[in-house]
Amino acid sequence: MGLWPDDRAAGFDVTPTVVLNVVGLTPDLLQHAPNLMALARKGAMRSLTTVLPAVTTTVQSTMLTGLQPRDHGIVANGWYFRDLSEIWLWRQSNRLVAGEKVWEAAKRRDATFTCAKLFWWYNMYANVDFAVTPRPMYLADGRKLPDIHTHPGGLRDELQGALGPFPLFRFWGPGADIESSRWIARSALHVLEHQRPTLTLVYLPHLDYDLQRFGPHHSAIPAQVAAVDALCEPLIAKARAIGAHVVVLSEYGITEVSRPVHINRALREAGWLKVRLELGREQLDAGASDAFAVADHQLAHVYVARPELLPEVAACLAALPGVEAVLDDAGKRAAGLDHARSGELVAVAKADSWFTYYHFLDDAKAPDFARIVEIHRKPGYDPAELLFDPKIAFPKLVVASRLARKALGMRYLMDVIGLDATVVRGSHGRPTDRPEDGPLFITTAPELLADGPVPAAAVKQLLLDHVFGVAA
Repeated sequence: MGLWPDDRAAGFDVTPTVVLNVVGLTPDLLQHAPNLMALARKGAMRSLTTVLPAVTTTVQSTMLTGLQPRDHGIVANGWYFRDLSEIWLWRQSNRLVAGEKVWEAAKRRDATFTCAKLFWWYNMYANVDFAVTPRPMYLADGRKLPDIHTHPGGLRDELQGALGPFPLFRFWGPGADIESSRWIARSALHVLEHQRPTLTLVYLPHLDYDLQRFGPHHSAIPAQVAAVDALCEPLIAKARAIGAHVVVLSEYGITEVSRPVHINRALREAGWLKVRLELGREQLDAGASDAFAVADHQLAHVYVARPELLPEVAACLAALPGVEAVLDDAGKRAAGLDHARSGELVAVAKADSWFTYYHFLDDAKAPDFARIVEIHRKPGYDPAELLFDPKIAFPKLVVASRLARKALGMRYLMDVIGLDATVVRGSHGRPTDRPEDGPLFITTAPELLADGPVPAAAVKQLLLDHVFGVAA
């Protein structure tokens, strides 16, 4: 890796940097992670001040661009595309993210700089040197097969040849567990060994699962923190062996919840949300609705078709148990959410509450995809996908029977997800009331950190400082 002469003259140096995004890790949970705790003690740890909404794609976009959602445009994990009259979540193209990314700023300073972006979101077609992200194959017969998308394209076969297929069904859904994060960690070691990027961004989602299933105070959580900590140890060792800085950060903290807020049901009962009946199933008809919500954890973008309805819709939302705030134009500006993709109103849940997407009043009329893992067709986020329907006595037998039908070439529906939202015990999206319950920032270069919390928007510059140092 080289330096431009101007950089040398300015007193810059280049140090490889490995960034581990340990999702859901908080100062309070750090005690269960001996390797990361040791890293923090030798280096430095600060709480991280996140943005609204504190959800995956929004926070990552702020970290990597240094911009607020109003500027980079990622106002949630999904939103209503007004020109299509459709709701889309979990899109993957990096071209949805506005603003200069950290790797673009770095390449301006050093043409030999390289970046590996491993499983961070909006990874497809990012102008990084190495990219790996989940990308299932959706076959014409309805099957979904595990696969990844990589840049360069040959990295796909190289990684799956060395590590086996990416365990997609253990990355999300009732079967989600440590195996997906283990595969990602092993892929990161492979890329570090063979490609030696200047900046390596690694996403380890494991804690997301049980923290949402059970909440942060459940007895299972310490062991899960220790499990992902163990995955970090060889990555830290490899980084230190090549003389790299290590940064460990998280996007949000997950806190205990006990109250689902059925925001779309309230809008439907008020007469504003419309549905379309298809074979006895009710589909949300967003384009025909006067008001509906795109629920995303503890935040919901509420799209209101007619301006004269705004006061009435806002009053309806504010009266719902579990709603902490309803942001109008002024509120969105104050929160940095005043972007064209945002809803006319934005609802924020109370600390013990979260928003469901449910628009159906009768479970018997729920869309067929409501009872399966289907992150793209549901018009909002559904954390119940992490748990089997508790009404199913032997869920693994049910899954086995569905897989047998699949193997025989028969039609099947993996309808094992329940519609009782009270099973979800953890959520995120609003900034936490206590810093100890929120995200964190750990570094092996304590001299680069100021006192006090690290704002999410400061992460981009901090990563540049880790790579290039600070001008003398």
